[in-house]
Amino acid sequence: MNFEERSAFYREETERELISYMNIPHCAQDRLIDAMRYSLTGGGKRIRAVITLEFARMCGGKPEAAMPAACAIEMMHAFSLIHDDLPCMDDDDMRRGKPSCHIAFDEATALLAGDALEIYPFKLIAESVERGVKAENALKMCRILSENAGHMGMTGGQIIDCIMPDDCSSQDDILRMYELKTSRLLQTAAVFGCLAADADEMHIKKADEYAKKVGLAFQIIDDILDICGDAETLGKPVGSDAQMGKKTYVRAVGIENARRYAEKLTDEAMSLLDGFDDNEFIRQFTIGLLNRNK
Repeated sequence: MNFEERSAFYREETERELISYMNIPHCAQDRLIDAMRYSLTGGGKRIRAVITLEFARMCGGKPEAAMPAACAIEMMHAFSLIHDDLPCMDDDDMRRGKPSCHIAFDEATALLAGDALEIYPFKLIAESVERGVKAENALKMCRILSENAGHMGMTGGQIIDCIMPDDCSSQDDILRMYELKTSRLLQTAAVFGCLAADADEMHIKKADEYAKKVGLAFQIIDDILDICGDAETLGKPVGSDAQMGKKTYVRAVGIENARRYAEKLTDEAMSLLDGFDDNEFIRQFTIGLLNRNK
């Protein structure tokens, strides 16, 4: 498959699988499940799933074995977006070109939908053993996801983003926050792909470092788009970071310097791919993340 075909395959298969996980018989929790489905299957680039599936492939694994882990990451990401949009957080009314979950439903339902999507991934990972993932690797995935999504990972990064004081917002402080709130979930995705394929420690370490750098670059570009992007293209408001007085790398160093650093991080990430066979797809994918406009 060429780049476009493989990209479409990964995204379509992920979407199909996610829909199947939300195909839950009628029950008293229908409103909650509808809200979960609304946010989980409402579009998105499926970046994390693609990374999981591609690292599994490069390490000699099969997409079907890695798919539960890929979907688990997408569920965890959906949870974070639902909670980010809530009035007590970023207070955003739009996500991916449509009303945010708390607008489409209500705040309490959105809160619970996020909670449910935070927990559901561990069921998927446990069941991945039935698709050929080694039990010991599934156990490692559960530990890694709980660490990287929890108080010392993504969620911890979000609280730092909310409360970071002016006297603790150096460039290093901001990048550390980005590492937690953005890189950690991408690192989880890459490592999950390796574990699904039962890769060795060398490949796992390289995948982890690659995703850490890509995550930092991704967040920096996200900050640039919040200033220079188009709301219709992005599917969400622009300028919200400045309105909320958020500490961002772009505000600290300027757009041009931020762009150069994102390019440097991307180059460093690309060099870590040398240890993987047939890595042209992930190289193109990585460049695409740097040059995206949404």
